[in-house]
Amino acid sequence: TRLTHSLEVAQLGRSIARCLGLNEDLTEAISLAHDLGHTPFGHAGQDALNACMREYGGFEHNLQSLRVVDELEERYPAFDGLNLCFETREGILKHCSRPHAEALEAREPGGVGQRFLLGHAPSLEAQLCNLADEIAYNAHDVDDGVRSGLITLEQVAAVPLFGRFMADALAAHPQLKGRRLLFESIRLMLSAQVYDVIDATRAAVAQAGIASHAEVATAGRLVRFSDGMRAESTALKRFLFQNLYRHPQVTGSMDRASRVVTELFALYLTEPPAHLVQRSGDTPARAVADYIAGMTDRFALSAHREWSGQSLFD
Repeated sequence: TRLTHSLEVAQLGRSIARCLGLNEDLTEAISLAHDLGHTPFGHAGQDALNACMREYGGFEHNLQSLRVVDELEERYPAFDGLNLCFETREGILKHCSRPHAEALEAREPGGVGQRFLLGHAPSLEAQLCNLADEIAYNAHDVDDGVRSGLITLEQVAAVPLFGRFMADALAAHPQLKGRRLLFESIRLMLSAQVYDVIDATRAAVAQAGIASHAEVATAGRLVRFSDGMRAESTALKRFLFQNLYRHPQVTGSMDRASRVVTELFALYLTEPPAHLVQRSGDTPARAVADYIAGMTDRFALSAHREWSGQSLFD
């Protein structure tokens, strides 16, 4: 789920930040908030909601994460949002299209949208969260894929990055098999990636001669894998894309997920639920998008089942 994934990113990010001497609290805050705007059903839900919102300004889950902490959260009597510092907000906005960046810049000159217009890099902490995000979801997807039976341990063992750590696990513990072998292989892979990021980033920062935050902005990506680890990580992502994300059972689920989001959007646009909140200045479509984006998978399925009488994921 988004919650377990965000906790994993925060754990990885904070551990690496401590070794690099970065701001641990900032790293954790960005990590925990980075997926707040994600729709139910992950990228399939985001694509469906973006298609629904095409005539109303579109939908980007990174921008939605910022919208959640800036506007949608109602925790304080005097203002909307969570009153987060600039650095946290900048880190949450991982990607942003130029039109949306221009709109942000118009509302907040020199704010979080500016770096996308200038082509600048975010803080080291934000860069770290982006890489920790990649490390976490690759590892978790290997775990989910094998345990669900959609891919086999033998298949993923043929991928160099995972295979060499499975070999190390078996060399140290010849009796290992099944889930224990899977978990130990993933643990060793994660550990190696963490130390690789620490070493490669230290070298990149030293080579660039970074002495200030302003220099980080124009130095490009500094938090990185070594070239060898980057190639291996890319090969693992390619394997997962071909064998897991494009697995017939997964693509079938994505099609059904898209249908749930699309049909709920059409329903709520014509028959808004009584508790739907439309904020001042927002269109009804944006209010519906906010509502759907805040749903969990289970809530979206329940709402769709209650309306349609169909259970698409049974």
